[in-house]
Amino acid sequence: MRFIRDMGKTPRPCFPDDIFRAVKSLKERRIIREKHVQVMNVYGHLERPPDPRCEEEARSYVLWDQALDRLATVLKTKDIVR
Repeated sequence: MRFIRDMGKTPRPCFPDDIFRAVKSLKERRIIREKHVQVMNVYGHLERPPDPRCEEEARSYVLWDQALDRLATVLKTKDIVR
């Protein structure tokens, strides 16, 4: 809920719960799979994306890219990110 006049024009900050709910919803609707969630978890803890130039991380990069693309779509529709 927005309490300040005209605040609707400014996107609200993205909270960890926003990400959690969006990922959970995407997984429940089978838009992303468990492998996507695992990759986001591993590289989220490392605080870096997988490196597509590294042979061991190439597949993870594809999953990472797919998951973030689908996640961004959800967050954009909710005006959380642009």
